[in-house]
Parts: sequence; C-alpha cells; structure tokens
Amino acid sequence: MAGVSSTQPWRRVAAATGLLGADGAVRPTIFAEMSALATRTGALNLGQGFPDTDGPEQVARAAARAILDGHNQYPPGAGIPALLSAVAAHQSRHYGLHPDPAGEVLVTTGATEAIAAAVLALVGPGDEVLTLEPFYDSYAAVIALAGATHTTVPLVPGPDGFRLDTAALAAAVTPRTRLVLLNTPHNPTGTVLTTHELAAVADLARRHDLIVLTDEVYEHLTYGPAHVPIATRPGMAERTLTVSSAGKSLSFTGWKIGWVTGPAHLVTAVRTVKQFLTYVSGAPFQPAVAAALADPQVDTWVRGLADSLRVRRDLLCDGLRRAGFDVVVPDGTYFVLADAAPLGFDDGAALGRRLPELAGVVGVPVRAFTRAGSSADTALASWLRFTFVKRTQVLTQAVDQLVAWSRRPATTREGQSR
Repeated sequence: MAGVSSTQPWRRVAAATGLLGADGAVRPTIFAEMSALATRTGALNLGQGFPDTDGPEQVARAAARAILDGHNQYPPGAGIPALLSAVAAHQSRHYGLHPDPAGEVLVTTGATEAIAAAVLALVGPGDEVLTLEPFYDSYAAVIALAGATHTTVPLVPGPDGFRLDTAALAAAVTPRTRLVLLNTPHNPTGTVLTTHELAAVADLARRHDLIVLTDEVYEHLTYGPAHVPIATRPGMAERTLTVSSAGKSLSFTGWKIGWVTGPAHLVTAVRTVKQFLTYVSGAPFQPAVAAALADPQVDTWVRGLADSLRVRRDLLCDGLRRAGFDVVVPDGTYFVLADAAPLGFDDGAALGRRLPELAGVVGVPVRAFTRAGSSADTALASWLRFTFVKRTQVLTQAVDQLVAWSRRPATTREGQSR
C-alpha cells in the first residue's frame, strides 16, 4: 500500500496489542469485537467494564448546571483550580499525600491519557518499561508508540488470588529499565497489591533509580484489603506519578476526567506532552467532579457502590463456579477471571468468540491482556474475564444462562478446542 511502512508507529501499536494479523490486516480491539458480538447475538455483555447505571444524581446535576452556567469553553491547560485543589485534598484526606495544586496536579482526559502522556514523556527507544502481566491493553500500545520495549512480570493465580512473583520482578529489571508501570487495584485480575508486594517494587525502584507510574483508577473499589498507594512507601513520593480518575469511582466513565499527581518536575514532563494531545477537555465536567471529590455525601455513595459491587462479585463468582469454571475471587475492580479448562476448553479466545451464541453471555479472553508467547500468555490461555459492574438482574440472568449451557451434554456444548 502506497505510503505505508512496516516501521510506522501505528503498526508497532497494532503489533504490540495483538491486533496485527500475519497478512498485515489490523483487527479491532477485543472490546470492540466482543461488544459487536453482543449486539449481533443479543447476548448479555459482561465483557466491557462500564456500569449500566449512572453515578450520583447530584454530580450529574452539577455538570448540567455547569453547562447552563457557561462552562463550555477551553478550561485552563492544567485543569480548573477548583479541581486541582480537590484532587490534592483527596490525596491528603485518604492517603496523607500532599501534592501542591499549583504544580504537582494535572487534569487529563481520563486516566488513559495521563498514562500515555507520562510514557511518551519519560521513555523512548532503547528504554524498557516494566508492567505486571496480564496488563491493560493501552499500556502495550503507548509503550510501542514511544518506541520503548515492553517487559513484564507475571501475576500468578493461587488460593489467595493472583499474586506478584517477586523473584521474577527482581529478575525482570535490567540496566535499560526506566519506568515501572504499576496497576493496583489491578485490571484484569482484581488483585490489590499487598504491602509486601509494594515494598518489593519500591525497593527495586530505589535501588535502580526507577520512576514508578501507578494506575489507581479502582482505588475506592476494593472488597477487603485496602488500597495503599505506592507513593506512601518510604522514599517513593519523589519518584512516583500517581494516576486516577472519576470514571470508575463515580460511575461516569464517559466523562473522561482523570488526573496525575507527583513531584513537580515529573508532572511538568507529563504536562509538556499532554498539552499537545487533547490540550484540554471536559469543561463542564471538571467543576462537577471537583464538587464531588469534596462532598461527604458522595464519599458515602462511593462506599455504598463498593458494598454493592462486593455482593454482585459474589453472585457472579458463585454462578461461574456452578457453571464449572475455576474462579479466583478478586479483591478489587469490576472484574473476575475464570478458567474454562475444567469445562474442556483450552482456548479461551476461541470460547470467548463462541460463548455469545452458545450461552448468550459475552466475556473477554484474558490473552487480550498478555504478550504472545509469554509465561502468563501460556498459563492463562483458557481464562476469560467477566465484569460484575452490571445490574443484579443482568448478572442473575447471565449466571442462569451459563449454568444451563454448562449442564448440556458435552457433545452439544460445541466449540470445544482440545
């Protein structure tokens, strides 16, 4: 094709995210593919993680008022002062961190842009970025876009959840490692890293002079172990960029209001790149989120959301077990991982593409979150990710359909890939 080179950045992105076919064709993301399958088949979509109900009404009304009050033009590049101060106050109130709103807080177009701008600002060709594996797919994309090398350390399933292999973590750091991109609470496994695991990461970061970029968008959605930001560990505040957003905690994922906090010189680096991506966004949503972060009633609502998600998590985990899956119960996020091997399926990707027709339910194959050929890719080949951030009646119906499907004779369940 004229003008298209195999070395162009977009092709690196497609290859890094598993979207580039052997023939050079680019496939849609797994989320687009699974959502399209749900629409075509009428299946219940437990694949993509977005709520099917909105967040607090008073927050939505605040955004509506902001529109009517004329907050519809470009906001300041770093974010409106009220939101910068609200984010700083949130970090202080919850974690004892005290970023300066004037230079240590930056508002972004969701957490995804914050992560992208940070990676593009801080690494380039010849550098390595270390992530947990499985990993959220945008990490691989932006690391490829930066021209850096993506290295990983596995989270290993066990009786107490998916746990960090700390020996593999130490072995994965090389002289070229520049950045650790951490995610806790973790998508897709639901892991909340323990203080021991965080200490292992922090020790390596201090010894090897690494920057840690930490994605904490599910910080308030935990179901037992509390989330602990790595920036609170000794010697880490000065080398950590912390990313979060309003989307998950407040159930307004489409607003795309995120932020990054950290030392001024690192936030300056992120802002320098971010201003040439979206520049600014979300003018009427910024004052609404600022008010929400300071509202005790909204804090109560978020705690209620976490309590409700815990109940829905248990409903889905129990149903998946009754359907014959092996399940690792998550400590946080919207997601649960389930192994289909006990049902006779070795290929989760193949099952994921058939499950909408077979059972009327959509899940996402975990291999969408791994590097082809890695140890995690092999170990999780038969696993699927399901979300429980849906109404109880939707989850109940999905469970009933999965159980009914699993109880059919093996010869009629179809699609087995042994």
